[in-house]
Amino acid sequence: MIWTTAAAAGLSAVLLANPHASTLLRIAGGIVPAGLGVSTLVSLRRPAAAPGATRSGRAYTTGLATNLGNPKAGMFAVSLLPQFVPADGPVFLSSVALGLLWDAVTGAWYLLFTWLVDRGRSLVTRPVVHRRLQVAIGCMLLCLGEAVATGV
Repeated sequence: MIWTTAAAAGLSAVLLANPHASTLLRIAGGIVPAGLGVSTLVSLRRPAAAPGATRSGRAYTTGLATNLGNPKAGMFAVSLLPQFVPADGPVFLSSVALGLLWDAVTGAWYLLFTWLVDRGRSLVTRPVVHRRLQVAIGCMLLCLGEAVATGV
């Protein structure tokens, strides 16, 4: 909803009018996953936490940062959603309504995805598998951050 509200409030127009702002947003969007990748790799040095010991507040903050740094979510909100807003109606409210629909569909997908991940937890909580996944995810996030920041 943050991306949608920003688009409805005029972020789309700012990004179209100022290519430097678009570049800055793209670079910032690359820094977030790269930072998460570094954090994931650094966490390998700490002892493994017990399964399910993640704090919900930290998980929420990480998820929020990931979404706000996700260039796909931002570009979807500022470029695709405005195309479906009627020109003769309430632009802001229509944009927010589209954003709510987008959030509902995304939320349903993530609920399904979380349920599937929970079912596979026994596999990924094995120490060897967990460590390998951390290395792979950390490296992928670093590569994703570099690709997003450089526009590749």
